Parts: sequence; C-alpha cells; structure tokens
Amino acid sequence: MKPITHMLTMMTIFSGTILTMISSHWLSIWIGLEINMLAMIPILTNKAKPRSMEAATKYFLTQATASMLLMLTIIINAINSGQWNVINTFNQLTSFMFIIAFTMKLGMAPFHFWVPEVTQGINLMTGMLLLTWQKLAPILVLIQIYSSTNLHILLLIALLSIMIGGWGGLNQTQMRKIMAYSSIAHMGWMMSILMFCPSMTTLNLLIYLMLTITMFTLLNLNTNTTMLTMSNLWNKSPMVTLIILISLLSLGGLPPLMGFLPKWAIVYELTKNNNIILATTMIVMALLNLYFYMRLIYYTSLTLFPTSNNYKMKWQYQPTKKAMLMAPLVTLSTLSLPLSTTFSILN
Repeated sequence: MKPITHMLTMMTIFSGTILTMISSHWLSIWIGLEINMLAMIPILTNKAKPRSMEAATKYFLTQATASMLLMLTIIINAINSGQWNVINTFNQLTSFMFIIAFTMKLGMAPFHFWVPEVTQGINLMTGMLLLTWQKLAPILVLIQIYSSTNLHILLLIALLSIMIGGWGGLNQTQMRKIMAYSSIAHMGWMMSILMFCPSMTTLNLLIYLMLTITMFTLLNLNTNTTMLTMSNLWNKSPMVTLIILISLLSLGGLPPLMGFLPKWAIVYELTKNNNIILATTMIVMALLNLYFYMRLIYYTSLTLFPTSNNYKMKWQYQPTKKAMLMAPLVTLSTLSLPLSTTFSILN
C-alpha cells in the first residue's frame, strides 16, 4: 500500500470512530461503525499474504453480521419508540439485541472466536490498532446506553469473557494470540463494572489502551512474535527484554504495577455494591491470566529453548528500532499506581 493511501485509510478509520463517538442519532452511529469497519479491511490485507486475507475475511464476516444485527435492532427500537435518537428506554428484546451486536463487535465471549485468529494473521502494529482503537466506538456507545441494558446478560457475558480470556491463553506460545486473549479478558472486566460505575469503565479502558499500546510497541521493536524469539532477545537487548517482562506483569494485574489499578478499583466497586461472589469469581479467573504471563516470563528469563546455533550473527544482533515516546509509555504503564489516590473523583 502506498503511503498516501495508507494515510487516507487511517484518517478514514479515525473519522469513523469520531463520528460514532459524537453522534446522538442511531443512524449516524451505525454509519460511523461501518466506515470504521470498511476502512479497516485494506489495513488488514496490507501485505496481501494468505493469512492476512483469511484474517480480513473473518473480520469482515463477523463485523458485517454484527452490523446487520445492529441495524435490525435500531429499526425495531425506532418502531417501538418512534424516534432515532439514542434514548435509554429499550424493551427487553432490543436491549438484548444491542448487547449481542456490540459484544460481537468487541470480540467478547461467546463471540470471541475471531479475535485470536484475526490477530494472529496480521502484523504487530495492525494488531495493536485492532485491539485498541477499534474497541473505542462500541464501548463508548455502550456507556451511553448502559442504564437500559440488561444487567444479568451483561454480567454473564463479562464473566464468560474473563473465563475465556484466562483459559484460552494458557496453551498459547504466539504473542499475538496471548495479547488477543488478554484483550478478551480486559473487555470482560470493563463490562462487569459498566452498570455500577461507568466512569470506572472509562478508567479501565484508558489503562487498557495504555498497557496494550506499550506492549505492542515493545514487541514491534524487535519483531517478537513467539516465546522462542522472546528467549533469544536476552542476547540482543537485555534492557528491552526486562521492560517487556515488567510490562507483561503489569498487563496481568500484578501489584504494585499499573495494571493492578483497574482490577483493584473494579473489585472495590463490586464489593461496595454487595456483589462479593461475582468479585471473588473474577479474582480467581484473573489468576489464570496472571499465570500464563508468569509462565511466559519464566520461559523467557529463566530457561532457554532448545535451538541450534546456525543463526547468522547479522540476524541475531540486528540494530534495534527507535521508538518515540517509549520512555513515558513504559513509565505510565508500570509505575503509575499512585494514581489510585484519585479514586474519590469517581464516586
């Protein structure tokens, strides 16, 4: 793809998301989501490889199905309410259909099947775009309509997503799939608190974006896509490897790193609303995520994969790419736990 074409495509993606975020009319929201989805297809097929084509096809089919369901729901809601504005007066049917449509777009359980496969078939920076920017519009629409959504269905989907995100990542060795399952689990944490404290969902979203962007940027510095390449990175750049491992711990929610903040806040809010069983279940499921991050760190730092020594020195010690804003990103994503003192503004 030519640079000018790539720039125009990215501008279209951003404009579609912004249109959805600022709209109060259901038709404008749907158009913004469609612009965003259609502009993402050329980005996914940028390399024109079979895996990229397969990933783009899976992404298109899933998103198109969700868009059709969303339009059907919008029409039913317009017939019942007599208007197209975003209102918080849905009946049980339209509320259920809205939740299903947006969870399909977000890749939450039980419609999560496309997220690991699509992420694995694309490069790291495109995967970062898929797991960060593409989540913004559906989540912000859900925040607008949260008061009319069905609490039990939302909590069930959130709990399923946390479980799938934990169990699915246990047997993975590909970094992109691990990040995909981590995204599914984080979406579950966001949805679990949506009905009780929408501002906490926004806080969780911002921290998730910061952690995921940092992690993908670090992986892209050395083109690390598997546990094998991660273990070989010690010989090339020990400091970058150490930062990656700390970022993984933060992404897993290990205190006192930044990733612990949203989990701490969500568990506190759920407990305050007498949802102790739900909070306990989520904590146990979060241990699965932390386990596969710890396993990855163990294999990367304390063991070496059995590999032959036939690699050329030029490949093993190629120059590390430069990354702008890497230092502040790493600092914010790992050492910003003191921000928890601002919890009072969320209440």
